[in-house]
Amino acid sequence: MASKRPRPRSGNELMVERIGNYRGLTIFLLGLSGLINVLALTGAFYMLQIYDRALTSGSVPTLVAISVLAIGLYLFQGLFDVLRSQILVRFGARMDARLAPLAHEVVIEMPRYGYSTAEALERGRDVDTVRSFVASSAPIALFDLPWMPLFLIFVFSLHPLLGLLTSIGAVVLIALTVLTEMLTRRVSGEMHKAAAIRANLADSHARNSDILKAMGFGNRAIARFSDANAKHLTLQTRASDISGSLSGLSKVLRMMLQSGLLGLGAYLVIKGEFSAGSIIACSVASARALSPIDQVIGNWKGIVAARRSFRRLEETLAAMDDETKMIALPAPCRSVKVEAVTVVAPASGAVLVSDVSFSIAAGQVVGLIGPSGGGKTSLAKGLVGIWPLLRGHVRLDDADLTQWRKDALGAHVGYLPQDVSLLDGTIAENIARFDPDAEARDIVAAAKAAGVHEMIVRLPDGYQTALGPNGTALSAGQRQRIGLARALYGDPFLVVLDEPNSNLDAEGDAALTEALTSVKARSGIAVVIAHRPSALAAVDLIGVVQAGKLVGFGPKDEVLREPGRPIAFPSGGAVRPAAAAASAVASASMI
Repeated sequence: MASKRPRPRSGNELMVERIGNYRGLTIFLLGLSGLINVLALTGAFYMLQIYDRALTSGSVPTLVAISVLAIGLYLFQGLFDVLRSQILVRFGARMDARLAPLAHEVVIEMPRYGYSTAEALERGRDVDTVRSFVASSAPIALFDLPWMPLFLIFVFSLHPLLGLLTSIGAVVLIALTVLTEMLTRRVSGEMHKAAAIRANLADSHARNSDILKAMGFGNRAIARFSDANAKHLTLQTRASDISGSLSGLSKVLRMMLQSGLLGLGAYLVIKGEFSAGSIIACSVASARALSPIDQVIGNWKGIVAARRSFRRLEETLAAMDDETKMIALPAPCRSVKVEAVTVVAPASGAVLVSDVSFSIAAGQVVGLIGPSGGGKTSLAKGLVGIWPLLRGHVRLDDADLTQWRKDALGAHVGYLPQDVSLLDGTIAENIARFDPDAEARDIVAAAKAAGVHEMIVRLPDGYQTALGPNGTALSAGQRQRIGLARALYGDPFLVVLDEPNSNLDAEGDAALTEALTSVKARSGIAVVIAHRPSALAAVDLIGVVQAGKLVGFGPKDEVLREPGRPIAFPSGGAVRPAAAAASAVASASMI
């Protein structure tokens, strides 16, 4: 009998797993709110007893006794109210503590799938939105709302006409709440999209501030941002107008209802069907009955934002890979196999690399060459798992990359991208990939392997030099060499270097060749995207990538000497095989 596949868990189930079973807490808070609302009837009963008993009897002891009892009940109500508020604040903090790391993981993952940095950062803001909502007055109004019938029953007990009028007012206010939801839902969605566009522009302009300043089109960038901001403000104003107008209308209706109840109560007193104390009690109880509806309408923007953020977090949890049950694999040591790999651009879906296959054995270095835009960098991102593959497999010792836990795979991979960006921290922390248990000797060994140890120790603070955001305290060449040390840290089995000598001088080229030679010596595998022919000095195999296809692959000498094949380097254009071979040999001899 075939076994059933496990049902994928929903976002709500995963949310419960992450932050705990909040259903039980919700029931407890609902019960606590019921107790608070029962105690809230103290004011109405107090007015009844004062006007109908203490004043008519003229008894001071009765007045004192009623007042003492009312004060005690008010204190209990305040105590329970503070307790409820504190529980909500702490629950919001617990949600933040457990969801914020997840949101930050999504911030790191989303750009791999074509999302902008601003869109990725929205997940972090979603956590802030949910936490702020939980700690606000809006949940208190929602917990009080189900207990509204309690006050309606009390008003009905005073007189059916007063209960009917209060019920009509409650129905009208609830209808306003539903109308608010209907009118603001579409505008709220459009406003969120406009805010995302505005954030994307701001992020893009901040990252390209040097270009905007140097070439003098900062004013045009500001104009683009102003247009996006104006659209966002228009939608925000429209949403605020709707919610604000309906909130103001609800307040007016509440005041009219309060006056109507007082007027009807006075009429009933004149007719002898009602007491003066009942008028005040009815006014207090009806105000308390309708207050949660008014608060919900007033907080509707926050409720909608929190609901949208919570749903996005649930969707995020459902989309995240569950690595908890993955088997720990042994460290790779034999081969890297690329099987019919197809890579697409995450943002556009355009095919950048199509049906590429090759195999590399331990102790080999592969150079990828070809014209700019041919797909070399896209292939490199597919090799290390940055961009998900549309089809095909990348295997370390026959295990597909998807079979590895992210942290375990990272220990076996070293990667140097074209645009080297170091994190805000010290040089040592960056080389060690911010491993808190990193050994000093391993950090120094990686720096020496990259030929950057001497440069680091000549800095005033050496390995403790603070780099600042993006490593701006160093030159492009220094950043590239420290990035190389980071890629070599821990002697990873697979090292992928994308144009590693684009900012290097002759000394840096020599250090790169030595680093690749050391990877070979320890039976590792290196893949180098060649920017200049000198990067080929230490390679064994060469792959030629053109128009997203692997058009040639084999031993270096055979590929470079293949008749009629033009070999292209991004910095020097296309050259004939003999010239390419001579250039590579000349570069190697100079090193």
